[in-house]
Order: sequence, then structure tokens, then C-alpha cells
Amino acid sequence: MNPDRVYFRRIMRLIPALFMLPAIFISCSTVRQAAVDSKDLSYLYNPTKSSLNPRYSVTNESENETRLAVKFFGHELYFSEANPQGVPMASLLITVKLFRTTPQRMLADTAVYNLSILKEENRQEYTYRIPLKVQQGEEYLAEVKILDKVRLQVIQSFINFNTLSIFNRYNFRERGHFGKNEIFNPVLRVNEYVNLVYLRGYIDSLYISYYKPYSDIPYPPSMLLPEKTIDYGPDTTIAIPYSDTIPMMFPRQGIYLISTGRDINEGFTFLNLGSTFPSMTTPDVMMGPLAYLISENELNALRDAPRPKVALDEFWIKCGGNVDKARELIRIYYTRVLYSNQYFTSYTEGWRTDRGMIYIIYGPPDKVYKSTEGESWGYRKPVIKSSWGTRYRVKDEYLFFNFKKKQNIFTDNEYYLSRSETLVTLWEQAIASWKKGIVFRLDNPEEF
Repeated sequence: MNPDRVYFRRIMRLIPALFMLPAIFISCSTVRQAAVDSKDLSYLYNPTKSSLNPRYSVTNESENETRLAVKFFGHELYFSEANPQGVPMASLLITVKLFRTTPQRMLADTAVYNLSILKEENRQEYTYRIPLKVQQGEEYLAEVKILDKVRLQVIQSFINFNTLSIFNRYNFRERGHFGKNEIFNPVLRVNEYVNLVYLRGYIDSLYISYYKPYSDIPYPPSMLLPEKTIDYGPDTTIAIPYSDTIPMMFPRQGIYLISTGRDINEGFTFLNLGSTFPSMTTPDVMMGPLAYLISENELNALRDAPRPKVALDEFWIKCGGNVDKARELIRIYYTRVLYSNQYFTSYTEGWRTDRGMIYIIYGPPDKVYKSTEGESWGYRKPVIKSSWGTRYRVKDEYLFFNFKKKQNIFTDNEYYLSRSETLVTLWEQAIASWKKGIVFRLDNPEEF
């Protein structure tokens, strides 16, 4: 048999198994004693640190009431029979503090829910709705803490919303057309039919504005340039009669802004991000995130290759030096791409955002601090030991990236990197490390 054919047949087995494997993250092996940082929320973006990953949705039901919906996935809940009934049951405590986002962060409402969730066969999702008292014309932050009383784990989330308008996204509820189940994700699957319910009174029409897909990627963090964003208007706008049962399906890739009036520039957004999103299942899709590692000309050369899949394999083998190393690089890099799509998708794929770029190249942050203005990510630098007499102590230092929350008509998940606050990024070293087959980490830069 042709040796080249044998060689490439072996390589072709690299990619298909990628998405059947669990997430792999490279972590520091240094042992240290450190005080618990109660403000650190890094588990939000690192699935190895948290067993629960609930979804949240906010709807303004009336002038004085907002409902916070929380969805749990059945496979993430821990069902124990250690209860008086002796049946599989998960036990959770949800506490909510609702703040007006004034400079003083005034407390507006609180809620406490004890949940005893009985396991139901073939049920994949469990959704609960929490009413909160609000006033019109305010901006809010809901601080949610969930205690798994069986595993004794706590997770915390922050959900921003507002009551500034009766026409914005918080006045709509998205649900499946056939199952009538509430949907927590504006990214629609292929051929998925949905209903959009307007909650704040009678309307006779919906106006659908179509925007072409956003395909740019961010500038490297070392470049002090303005952030990239959508700078174009809709290609077309159409009106349809309103009904909360009318089936809607959006087959064309792009952004769909649904508003209650032709001149109202706010509303609910649906996204069609392609038939493969969020996974990486074709060579063309997998080549996109390589834009962080290679130039535009190099990327175009890969895409124009006679056999793109072979060209993609050869790229990673060149980085890793051998098949096994290439397999590990592929697994880690595209696992990070997948989680970027899960965590950071806004009006475009999560990997195209500033946070996605940093997450893919540097990995899950070691520290995450959140506020109403944005997020701060810290990456641990190499260990520094200092001594006093015969005693040694380890001092942790971090490289921080600061992201500012940005108002956007399409999404409430839009953040941009504050490049003026991040003058030292080690970006060039990080890219060079990846291209040498080394997964870059500040605290472990020379090991794979």
C-alpha cells in the first residue's frame, strides 16, 4: 500500500473522535497554600470546577413583576435516595438578591427557594420560575446563589436586566412551537420552530429585521485599536401578523431582530449561526479559529488547499511534531473553542469575541471577578518564592485582562477587552508556544 496513503489514513482519525472526549485543561502542578477567595468566580468558565451549569432567563411580566427562570439539566443534578421517602431526589437551595444598579447598589428584593427535585425518567430539564418585585425605568442586577445540599457545593451567578422599555428583549418569552417549553437559548437549531410571546399588551404585528452574519475576529490584545463590532444595518425588514402560536423558523444564517414596530430599534434576537454550531465538525469550520494562530494569507491557503482536511491535519502535525502531540493539541484547542461558544456567544459565535479569543489562547482563567461594569480575568504567573529567615512563602501574581460590558441591541452578553488596561499580554509568546506544540500557560510555559 502507498506509504503516504497509510500515513494520511492514520491522520484522518485525529479529528472525528475529538468531540467524544471530555474537556482537557492544562493546570499548574505547583502545590501552594492560599486563602480561599470568596469573590473568585472562575468556576463559571471552567467545567472542571463546577458540577452545575444552570441556564437563566428574565422576563418582565408586568410593571411590577419580573420572573427569573432557572433551568437545570437532569444529568448535572445529583439524585440521592438518602431522604425519608427513599426515592432519588436532588436538594437545592436558591437565594436571590435583586439590586438596583445605582452607585449604592440598593437592594430591591430577595427570594429564597428550597427545591426538592424528584427524579423523573426520561426528563432532561427541570425549570423553575422565581417572581421578583421591580419598578419601571430601572436597571437591575440579580445575584443568584445555588447550594447543592447533597454535594455541599455553591455556585454564584449575576444576571443583568432592565425595565427601561416595554419593547426590549426582556418583554418577550421564547418557547418551542411543538413542546411549548421555554427556551433559554436564542441560537436556533436547524429546522427548529419556535413561538415568540409578547408579554406587555396587545400588538398586531411583529417586524423581523435580518442582518447578515458577523464574520470578523478581534484584534490581538496587544494592539491598541478600537474593538470591532457590527457597523451595518439590516438587509431587509418584513412584517408578519402577531400571534403567540405562529410557528417561526429562520433557515438563513444571520441575525434576526424581532421588534413590535418598524421604527423601534430594540426587541428580541434570534441567531442562526450555521448548521454545525456550536460544534466543529467540518474542516472549513475548524479552520476559522486558526485565525488567532496564523496570518490571513496562511489561513486562506489552508482553505484553498485541494484537500482541506489533509491540510488541516498537516498544520497541527507541523505544530506538534508528531501524530500523538497533534492529537492533544487538536483536543485542547477545539475544546476551548466549544466552551467559548457555550459561554461567550453574543450576536456572533463565542470564539469570535474578545473573551473567546483570550479563553482559547490562554485557557480558562484562574481568577474571575464580575461587577455591573464588566469582568476581570486573572492568569497566574510563575511562582515567586520569598524568604524571611528560614521561612519561605509563595506569592501569587496574576496577569489580568479586563472586559467591559457593552450595551447592544442584539444581546446582553457583549463584552470588549479594555486594551488600554492590559499593556502586557505576552501574546506573541503565547502564539509562538502554540505553534511549537506547547499549550501556553503563564505558570507552566515550557511543558505540554
